[in-house]
Amino acid sequence: MATDPFRQSPPAALDEAFVEREVRRFLAEDAGPGDVTSERVVPKAARARASMVARQPCVVAGLPVARAAFRAADPAVAVSLCASDGDAVPAGAVLAAVEGPAAGILGAERVALNLVQRLSGIATLTRRYVEAVAGTGASVSDTRKTTPGLRAFEKYAVRVGGGRNHRLGLFDAILIKDNHRAIAGGAEAAIAAARRGRRRMPIQIEVDSLSDLRRALDLGVDAVLLDNMTPHDVAEAVALARAHPHGRACWIEASGGITLATVRAYAEAGVDTVSLGAITHSAPAVDIALDFEAALSRESDHDEP
Repeated sequence: MATDPFRQSPPAALDEAFVEREVRRFLAEDAGPGDVTSERVVPKAARARASMVARQPCVVAGLPVARAAFRAADPAVAVSLCASDGDAVPAGAVLAAVEGPAAGILGAERVALNLVQRLSGIATLTRRYVEAVAGTGASVSDTRKTTPGLRAFEKYAVRVGGGRNHRLGLFDAILIKDNHRAIAGGAEAAIAAARRGRRRMPIQIEVDSLSDLRRALDLGVDAVLLDNMTPHDVAEAVALARAHPHGRACWIEASGGITLATVRAYAEAGVDTVSLGAITHSAPAVDIALDFEAALSRESDHDEP
């Protein structure tokens, strides 16, 4: 296996300031001018207790984000986490206990659940792929096929599931794809232009044939992406690369049409990583609910008629 040339790229991480800013944006989108139902139905003094419960087995992700959403809705809401991101939990597991002003809990409920359901779905699917390639030496990588506005959260969930972040965006790695080659005037011109930048960055190029691979290796790239090849073709490509003077240390990635049924065959072909858009764009949300207990208090502060 080659050394990852992109290891200096920062992994997806969720710092508190970023999470708080984003959850406030999500809450504002949901509430708009105000939660008209709670304003009319829920007494201001009402308090409640609820449990966040997994309805199906999953790998949990996003609990600190959910806690931030509840606190942003009302700082008086207390959230006690009963699990940690990355935990594999059974159906029925209590993930968090929530207690405080009922209106605040109701105001954040949907945003908190949407995030935990989505991120846990990504972490759960990623973990399945990671387990499928266990022992091969290959990693499972994500792509830029993420939901606009949720990329940092979704890539964080990939890491929680045991996967590897490839590019966080267009800014932190050079990946020359077929459209870049076409516009630049070919692979040689594209690679030469990429090397003229002021800051040295690893250069990866997408190839879809052995002849393209040989040309890329002759040009001395740091990484190649084997696109839409069969496991048999990938094995041939890996053998060609490792026999090439510039290919022994070349990072080899396989991508395109890879499924849970085929991912191990690609990993066993000798690649360094398998990248999958599906772990973010097609991960099903996990069924997670917020179960309310009886209200702690129901005193109405509405004026008597």
